[in-house]
Amino acid sequence: MRFFKKTSIAFMQKRRLWYSISASLILIGLISLFFKGLDFGTDFVGGTELIVQFKDNVAVGDIRTAMDRIGVRQAEIKTFGSEKDILIRTEIQGEGTTIGQQIRSGLAASIPNNPFTVLKEDKIGPKVGAELRRDAIYAVIASLIAIMLYVAFRFKFIYGVGAVFALFHDVLVTLGLISLCNGLLPQLNLEISQNIVAAFLTLVGLSVNDTVVIFDRIRENQKIFRSMNLIDLVNKSLNETLSRTIITSGTIFLVLVVLFFLGGEVNRGFAFTLLFGIITGTYSSIYIASAIVVDWSKRTQRKAQLID
Repeated sequence: MRFFKKTSIAFMQKRRLWYSISASLILIGLISLFFKGLDFGTDFVGGTELIVQFKDNVAVGDIRTAMDRIGVRQAEIKTFGSEKDILIRTEIQGEGTTIGQQIRSGLAASIPNNPFTVLKEDKIGPKVGAELRRDAIYAVIASLIAIMLYVAFRFKFIYGVGAVFALFHDVLVTLGLISLCNGLLPQLNLEISQNIVAAFLTLVGLSVNDTVVIFDRIRENQKIFRSMNLIDLVNKSLNETLSRTIITSGTIFLVLVVLFFLGGEVNRGFAFTLLFGIITGTYSSIYIASAIVVDWSKRTQRKAQLID
């Protein structure tokens, strides 16, 4: 199945413009990360976190009053989607699930006429949280290194470098977007949790898959069209894989849209991260990974000509 029978888009002629756009997006994200930062969930900071769903709307002030009565002060309390869904987080540590049970009992006593259901409960110790935060960083870095070595071995070293630059681009742009958008809407909870880390690792896999398909076509065309200019050859390869890229990324995008709106509050952060990750991953396969290969190859050719 092909959406586009035959296209002749001059992708590489605009690569410097897209370099500038990518650099601007990364800069905006880094500024947001520096000034606004990221909110880490209980997975990474430790403590107890509950997401409760009440039968009727409830005021955050009433929840805070209930927490003060049971001695859980300075707890983070906010709506989690609707006025019925409340996230309660405290860094207070207790044996087993005693803090969670204390919170449930306090809510039932203070708001007896509005029954609730606990959608999610997490308890993480501070040491475990620090280890998870460190291991999450290691996991992302290790995946990038492994992908660079794989692509470099399968193609050429510069192909591996281009693929990893594209993946760094995807991670930085998406991370900056999370920082910018977190807290803008009560329905959108973008705290860094294990779900978000899983979304980033999934993004890395999906992005490199698209990149490898394009690199495969470039290598095939290099054998067939030996006299063709490199930029024209890369453009030809990108146009030939464009339909496949649209179908693959588009179907994943539609699934994530459904998950974002119908998958519940707990999965919304995961879906949001991957939604924009798919867009940046598809874009970077063309305008970062392939463009870096073109510029490096042209630079190598110029050096060779000067030596000759």
